[in-house]
Amino acid sequence: MEDQREALRKIITTLAVKNEEIQSFIYSLKQMLLNVEANSAKVQEDLEAEFQSLLSVLEELKEGMLMKIKQDRASRTYELQNQLAACMRALESSEELLETANQTLQATDSDDFPQAAKQIKDGVTMAPAFRLSLKAKVSDNMSHLMVDFAQERQMLQALKFLPVPSAPVIDLAESLVADNCVTLVWRMPDEDSKIDHYVLEYRRTNFEGPPRLKEDQPWMVIEGIRHTEYTLTGLKFDMKYMNFRVKACNKAVAGEFSEPVTLETPAFMFRLDASTSHQNLRVEDLAVEWDAMGGKVQDIKAREKEGKGRTASPVHSPARGVPSPKRMSSGRGGRDRFTAESYTVLGDTLIDGGEQYWEVRYEPDSKAFGLGVAYRSLGRFEQLGKTPASWCLHVNNWLQVSFTAKHANKVKVLDAPVPDCLGVHCDFHQGLLSFYNARTKQLLHTFKAKFTQPLLPAFTVWCGSFQVTTGLQVPSSVRCLQKRGSATSSSNTSLT
Repeated sequence: MEDQREALRKIITTLAVKNEEIQSFIYSLKQMLLNVEANSAKVQEDLEAEFQSLLSVLEELKEGMLMKIKQDRASRTYELQNQLAACMRALESSEELLETANQTLQATDSDDFPQAAKQIKDGVTMAPAFRLSLKAKVSDNMSHLMVDFAQERQMLQALKFLPVPSAPVIDLAESLVADNCVTLVWRMPDEDSKIDHYVLEYRRTNFEGPPRLKEDQPWMVIEGIRHTEYTLTGLKFDMKYMNFRVKACNKAVAGEFSEPVTLETPAFMFRLDASTSHQNLRVEDLAVEWDAMGGKVQDIKAREKEGKGRTASPVHSPARGVPSPKRMSSGRGGRDRFTAESYTVLGDTLIDGGEQYWEVRYEPDSKAFGLGVAYRSLGRFEQLGKTPASWCLHVNNWLQVSFTAKHANKVKVLDAPVPDCLGVHCDFHQGLLSFYNARTKQLLHTFKAKFTQPLLPAFTVWCGSFQVTTGLQVPSSVRCLQKRGSATSSSNTSLT
């Protein structure tokens, strides 16, 4: 009996759920009926407005043409009437002269005849009839103002509703990801001259393949694209991939989106590991500022016990759906963070292969500043460039200004202006660590080494501050410099 009751309860639950689904569907259908009425009324209103606009254009065109005909008629009438009046006056004068000549010819007074004949001759010579052009000044033909609407009539008869544009096709072979830009190229499967513009949507993701239905990242929209190509510039690739889709729009309606594509956006993304930073360094995300009182007013152990850090753990960053196995704690606790005069902080992501690039902007009034890479084993008292475990460029504005490359406590003075923004390029397998002017991509120095351990980005600052930019691809100009063998130039002699 109890089993039957339970079975009946399940049936009742199933029926209740189904009833809710049917009720929801009924509500949806009713709403769609209302929408059909409203939308059909709207398109009917729009159609009537379009035809009224067309009639207004035709009426305006008609008025202009009629005015042209009236002006041409008035002009021709004026010219012909003037010519007709001149002819009438000439004819009247000629008839008077003819009558005078006949009377003179019939006169019997021979003494007056020569004088009369001479007057008639002079009168004939000056008569308007002999100076008058007997050709009409204007034509009576008005055929040049005739209009043939045959072609326009055919066009109007062929007028139809605007078709829904086809979905574009993204051309992956022509699309390009380089220099922190993405150029997307697409084409239309069918020629459509009525397309007004395109709409591009994109979003970042950590997942390869088609876009997932449930994705935290929203679609970003770019409207009003007039061509079948668009370049997104100045991107920061803080995730591994980007999804793209495009739709075509005419004056009335938008088509379906193209099949979405996913492009890989390889770039080096890391954060600063606040657990390694010197007590006098205040770390906020990718910004660091030296604080003379930092070590005296902070109770580091208490903050760590309370679970508070200066930066959010990158593992829990919303921009990283899947934590990288290379991103890990450096193994330093609070008691192992850099101390003494090693005002240092490390990145949180290991470099154990490939090519990586990042940029650093520091405040020019910093007393001392350094950037480079180091092994995780770099001692807490050790300074960048003074041990075999680190390589760096160092700027010193204290007492005397110097710009040097340092490794294993060996120093090379660099003969170049100190840029305010520096680029770092690390080719782990080739054993090359190069520094560039980030703005001009001028090569400043290259270390040649055989890296025996994974590396971490490393930074130091005293009485100053700096800002790190990550998520950058290796610039094309940097790759070209490396391919041309710039690593052997005099400006980047390795320290050994």
